[in-house]
Amino acid sequence: MSEKFDVIVVGAGPSGNAAAYTAAKAGLSVLQIERGEYPGSKNVQGAILYANALEQIIPDFREDAPLERHIIEQRMWVLDEESFVGTHFRSDDYNKPPYNRYTIIRAQFDKWFSSKVKEAGALVICETTVECLLMDGDQVVGVRCDRQGGEVFADVVILADGVNSTLARKAGFHGEIQAGNVALAVKEILFMPQETIEARFNIKEEEGVVIEMFGKITDGMMGTGFLYTNKDSITLGVGCMLSDFKENPNRTSPYTLLEKMKAHPSVAPLIAGGEMKEYCAHLIPEGGFYAVPKVHGNGWMIVGDSGGFVNAVHREGSNLAMTTGRLAAEAAIAAKAAGKGFKAKQLASYKQALDESFVMKDLHKYRDMPQVFHQNNQFFTTYPELINQAARSMITVDGIDKKTKEKEIFSNFRKSRSLTGLAGDALKLWRAFR
Repeated sequence: MSEKFDVIVVGAGPSGNAAAYTAAKAGLSVLQIERGEYPGSKNVQGAILYANALEQIIPDFREDAPLERHIIEQRMWVLDEESFVGTHFRSDDYNKPPYNRYTIIRAQFDKWFSSKVKEAGALVICETTVECLLMDGDQVVGVRCDRQGGEVFADVVILADGVNSTLARKAGFHGEIQAGNVALAVKEILFMPQETIEARFNIKEEEGVVIEMFGKITDGMMGTGFLYTNKDSITLGVGCMLSDFKENPNRTSPYTLLEKMKAHPSVAPLIAGGEMKEYCAHLIPEGGFYAVPKVHGNGWMIVGDSGGFVNAVHREGSNLAMTTGRLAAEAAIAAKAAGKGFKAKQLASYKQALDESFVMKDLHKYRDMPQVFHQNNQFFTTYPELINQAARSMITVDGIDKKTKEKEIFSNFRKSRSLTGLAGDALKLWRAFR
């Protein structure tokens, strides 16, 4: 542990593994420290893997990565208490390799990714907690771990230690994450025969479906639900902003939301008979563009969830994590090659690369979305009800002419929000998605 490394990576999730692999593959001496028993041991849940981000790091990952199903269909549901209005996009183009997205089980995938990190030449130490960063003035020079002789030094430390990075907070790089910038999500994995999943979702072997939901299932809070298919299981969950859980007058718990979603008439038939074997809760940084902290300094960089890199609008996380990890490693590689030190100036290429990538461009595009939705819960209550009522009215054949129904629908919208309110809400949506 007394040896000095070129790079220390703290954390072995997708961002940490991407950073450690990229740096080690380039010939740098890399130490990766993980507090879990093994990489992935703390992540029982399923997830979505975005292939393009991993292809930039391991082009041939499909040969042996533990992948569940490639996704051929995306569904979007707006729910009230009894029904949903939705859209589907299904394309056979997504059945043509190389596939674009996959469902994965994080415990298996993280363990596989870590094996690639070791093959690239990095030293991976598990069951070890980094207590703090070692400083020489304002320069990060290493870390202190919770083991004898636990001080270890490096030119650069890459922080990939998860949401609300403890090390960054202790070092004063950023403050405590605000409750309005983080979501609390609960997930279950329900096991059932592969044939049952394929029949219920109209898919073939290795094909997968993703369903994203919002509306009354979040009890007026800003949040979404999700469901996606694995080989012989279904991952489903729901998450809302932590600040909403604190302020919700009904004191609704995350578990209650999940049970309510599972009992919804549109969801229950899809999961009927499933055996729940895994359950977890975790925080997701969803503050967006304005919540991203300072990402680099003298001898350090921050990546993945630690830096708030999640696109909540499109529910993208793993691709941002792996991309930020790769870009941080590339900045360290460039600084090493330049031989001019590892001050903030030498690591500034990381921030420049981030700004030029889809990561910050997408976060900037949706920069106003968190505030708009957090301050306007009608998008999660009133509008889902109105939209479902409108669809029900127009589809029901009851002897009432369609013109009369259209007038009644418009009247319902106007009574619920007023013309001024409707116009204002349209403007708010434009701001959120412009």
